[in-house]
Amino acid sequence: MKALFLTEVGKSEVREIEKPSPKPNEVLLKVEMVGFCGGDMNGFKGLFPLQEYPNILGHEVGALIEELGGDVPQQFQIGSKVTLYPYLACGTCVACRKGRPNACKTNKTMGVRRPGAMTRYVCAPWQDLFPSDKLSFRELALAEPLTVGFHAVARGRVSAEDCVAVLGCGIVGLGAVASAVNRNATVIAIDLDDSKLEIARKIGVAHTINPSKEDLHARFQEITNGDGPDVIIEAVGSPTTYRAAVEEVAFLGRVVCIGYAKAPVEFNTSLFVQKEIEILGSRNCVGRTDFPEVIAYLEAGKFPVDEVISKVISIDEGPETLKSWAENPQGIIKIMIDFNR
Repeated sequence: MKALFLTEVGKSEVREIEKPSPKPNEVLLKVEMVGFCGGDMNGFKGLFPLQEYPNILGHEVGALIEELGGDVPQQFQIGSKVTLYPYLACGTCVACRKGRPNACKTNKTMGVRRPGAMTRYVCAPWQDLFPSDKLSFRELALAEPLTVGFHAVARGRVSAEDCVAVLGCGIVGLGAVASAVNRNATVIAIDLDDSKLEIARKIGVAHTINPSKEDLHARFQEITNGDGPDVIIEAVGSPTTYRAAVEEVAFLGRVVCIGYAKAPVEFNTSLFVQKEIEILGSRNCVGRTDFPEVIAYLEAGKFPVDEVISKVISIDEGPETLKSWAENPQGIIKIMIDFNR
């Protein structure tokens, strides 16, 4: 069967691999849809420090259960539609011991530090599966990137009393937007791409800002009556947006960092002290809480699924798609492989 490999920086190819068989406590999944992650692009460009080469890409999955290994609970049946939790924690590091395996020191994400799901069949532990017969395979493949944004909002302890600004409206940023809106916060979406801001408006944000067309600081001050946002979520990974988050957040505010900055970031650290702000990292998601919340949100039909899927391709188109995406990322939110093409 075919699999899409990231072979080295700037190179990918489709290779043939063997179909796997499930071990005890595993299921065999027939992958129907799988999404490209922004991390895949950073790995392609050589900008993701955790990426290992060569590796099969893919960890945003919509699949069918094809076969059951031994000792799989009866709640999982052949033919059920599922998505999966793609992270593998060690279970022994300090983060794991404290019940936060999403921040495992040696976490192995599918497609990054172990083989991914851009192939027709993969095996996975039943404990990592999240079923939903209500969702389409496209929606199931969107669940994982949305959980990353939902987790960031949970890290920021967002409530209905908060004004929340999300810097960056890629799929993870839109997940943060969706979660904050779902918590009835007042949400400001910020991006340089007006088409992404239009999607944020469909999700339900109160305000949008395109910093290439209007002054970010002035708009924040106007919207918040001079206070600044209570919570700012950084979902870009740029020194500029990292600094803006610290500079613009309100006194006693929270800054939640998702993006990996591609260069060192210089801060005026007096702002940390004067404002008594909290700066919080947010990594991956917590499967037992974030996946059920996102699946329930998607099942309620609140998310503009079709608008965020920029392109659907076959696996054979994968290498050329990665190349063209790297050369011209404008307007791309989510690209997916459909294994029935």
